[in-house]
Amino acid sequence: MNTFKHKSLYAAVAGLGALSAAGVAQAVSVNHDGLGQALIYPYYTVRSVPTGVLDINADYNSLLSVVNSTASAKAVKVRFLEGKNSREVLDFNLYLSAKDVWTAAIIPTTDGAGIFTADKSCTTPKVSTDSSNPTKFVNYAYSGSADDKAGTSLDRTREGYVEIIEMGDVIGSTAIAATHVGGVPPCTPAALASPVAPSNTVPGTGGLFGSMTLINVLRGEDFAIDATALDGFSAVARWYEPGDVRPTLADVNPKTSVVVAGPSVFITDWTGSSNAVDPVSAVLMHNNVYNEFVLDASTKSGTDWVVTFPTKREYVFVGSGPASKLFQSNFSAIGSCDEVVVTQYDREERTIISDTSFSPPPPTLTDSLCWEANVISFNGKNVLGSKNVVNIATSFANGWVSLNWFGSTVPAGRHQLVGGSSQVFNTRTGGTIGLLSTTFTGLPLLGFAAITFENESLSIGPSAAIQSNYGGNLSHKVTTDVQ
Repeated sequence: MNTFKHKSLYAAVAGLGALSAAGVAQAVSVNHDGLGQALIYPYYTVRSVPTGVLDINADYNSLLSVVNSTASAKAVKVRFLEGKNSREVLDFNLYLSAKDVWTAAIIPTTDGAGIFTADKSCTTPKVSTDSSNPTKFVNYAYSGSADDKAGTSLDRTREGYVEIIEMGDVIGSTAIAATHVGGVPPCTPAALASPVAPSNTVPGTGGLFGSMTLINVLRGEDFAIDATALDGFSAVARWYEPGDVRPTLADVNPKTSVVVAGPSVFITDWTGSSNAVDPVSAVLMHNNVYNEFVLDASTKSGTDWVVTFPTKREYVFVGSGPASKLFQSNFSAIGSCDEVVVTQYDREERTIISDTSFSPPPPTLTDSLCWEANVISFNGKNVLGSKNVVNIATSFANGWVSLNWFGSTVPAGRHQLVGGSSQVFNTRTGGTIGLLSTTFTGLPLLGFAAITFENESLSIGPSAAIQSNYGGNLSHKVTTDVQ
């Protein structure tokens, strides 16, 4: 552990030194301490799963939190995106006072999903505080003239992911309106609206962190997931009206990324790139994903993996043919599919390598992930009840799996981003070099494994029993390839 901390410290110091040498004041990076200006929560769900008792289904609820760890009040954009094509289903502005926490619950509705909050922090528009009448998610971004052919039902809103992006610190009357007095902020409408709020918004200082808890009360299962934090996201203030889809992850400013790969720290310029979100994609790019699975019969265990591509929507358009870059194909009724190579290992070193293990296979690619928030289930358990699900069939009771993106049908140059000039600092040698271009290989992704243990009821006496179901989750392990 000490060795890891020292290496991380050296890499961080090296990155700062290289940034200084390159004359760059700020650049986006993943903050592995969990604090940042932008937070990405990889998954929410309100899907139902069977309980195994009297044919009763049990709903997931997803409990969100965001914490402002700083001494400054902040304006942030909160955005919920459905999981098939990252179409926005709700957004609003949230104002956090210094050291504030905001929480909300995503719950199922009759035909979709919605949120409510018991929190007092200011939102515009106001989020419902009534669990029986939540603020409902909408399908406007994928229905009517925006139809992407993957279905227009509100059912799509039942699973997806969340972005929270700092618009800036707030001062003056806006900070006063957001600051709690006796536990309740005044939320003065004029101070939280234009023209006052934008004039009182200054460049943000970050320090946000948060979590998402997927809880299924009837099944006795709970998965708690930290948000991924992007530090150095924006050096400028970006206040937008409620209802404006901005800021998005494409609004990273400046267009510079910092990525640690092995002993090297890469500071890369993306100002000449064809896509504004490339710096964020670069810091989330991974060429291999590793995690465990448990399917033990004695505990009736199941495992699902979540793999979310939070910048995919910026490269993929509705229609046929290849995507603009990075991903393999544009979005159609079956999604936008990227080939995956799956290697299974059990705990005794036995191995299965397969490029046809997902079932049912998509019509165009035998083994691929086709949505933006994907669930990979093992032996059809579907722990999360997802409709964005593919299956890995395995004869192993437990073990681990490796995913990569280098299947036989992947065209040359796909699953790669080519950045501009880079400053590279080597933490082993202490040397710094300059490169004309740098290639990042893989796909930008987030996710985790959700593992369940179902013991049904356990006896605690001659005539008493208790339910004994558990849920646990493991973050994905990854490798990073920068050449």
